[in-house]
Amino acid sequence: MSERRRIVILAESRFSVIDAKTATCVIRYRPDDVVAVLDSVTAGRTTDEVLGFGPPIPVVATLEKALKLAPDTLLIGVAPRGGSLPPAWRDLVRRALDAGLDVVSGLHMFLGDDPELAAAARASGAVITDLRRVPDDIPVASRKAASVDATVVLTVGTDCNVGKMTASMELTMAARRMGYRAAFAPTGQTGLFLDGRGIVVDRMIADFIAGAAERIVLDNAPGMDFVFVEGQGSLLHPGYSGVTLGLLHGSMPDALILVHQPTRLRTLNDEIEIMPLPDWIELHERMAAYLSPSPVVGIAINGWDLTEAEARAWAERITAETGLPAVDPVKFGAELLVESIAAACGMPGPAAPARAR
Repeated sequence: MSERRRIVILAESRFSVIDAKTATCVIRYRPDDVVAVLDSVTAGRTTDEVLGFGPPIPVVATLEKALKLAPDTLLIGVAPRGGSLPPAWRDLVRRALDAGLDVVSGLHMFLGDDPELAAAARASGAVITDLRRVPDDIPVASRKAASVDATVVLTVGTDCNVGKMTASMELTMAARRMGYRAAFAPTGQTGLFLDGRGIVVDRMIADFIAGAAERIVLDNAPGMDFVFVEGQGSLLHPGYSGVTLGLLHGSMPDALILVHQPTRLRTLNDEIEIMPLPDWIELHERMAAYLSPSPVVGIAINGWDLTEAEARAWAERITAETGLPAVDPVKFGAELLVESIAAACGMPGPAAPARAR
């Protein structure tokens, strides 16, 4: 998925930072590949006007207008709860295939298995890529990730859809800027589209989630100082806690970075109140400790709805509350968090060989 493309992102009626996570992250990290966003609600504006960042990519109302910009790929930019293709999008996807566009989807529903869509792809020579297809040879985890030389860092969150992938990307980029050899290890469909060697772990049968996390670490660790494993779900989310625990026990991290949106008081679907950060830190460290002691060494702030001044104020408040460094890595970079990880794990400087575990 890392080759250059000319992408039109489908985000119909849901183009926002919260609702269109895939669209948002691709625009943030691969903006040069995006020629348009398809959304009739915000059509006529540009992506920077809607999202508040990035270049001025046009938002268009129809596929026909997008086709005038010569795309070669339609990317499903929204992951609806449950992972099915919204019925209203089906005809649009078929017409994109008829026009010869490759279709990339992170849905749980595999578009390539749909007879009508598969036939349309064959007729036009287009390719359907279902990012959530997973290998069928994943083993049950056996703590092999604990043996790698690289320092393994897992991002965890106080909620789902709180910025764990973004934090992982920012940590990887910061470590590379500092001179470390760093790998981004994606565990979700958006991360897999962006870069890296990974597996979409929420598609795994439950017994093999940790095994998938183990393989992701083993695949990414050779020659690296850091492996930053993209977190999923949240330990106390009623719907997605299972994948979080599988990642924690499968990746055997040396350190954890906790991702938190300060202005979010309840979980995204308003199920439960988000508990205080010291409780989250204790919870994660206790859940990791028996198999692989893994301290929380920093807080990555999701401050998409904050000004820079507000984000700095929240960082000071969170550091006072937890005793840990805190920063909005998108606004200010993640170097502070990388420094904290290196110090906690006793890592040498970036020019030195990776430490042995």
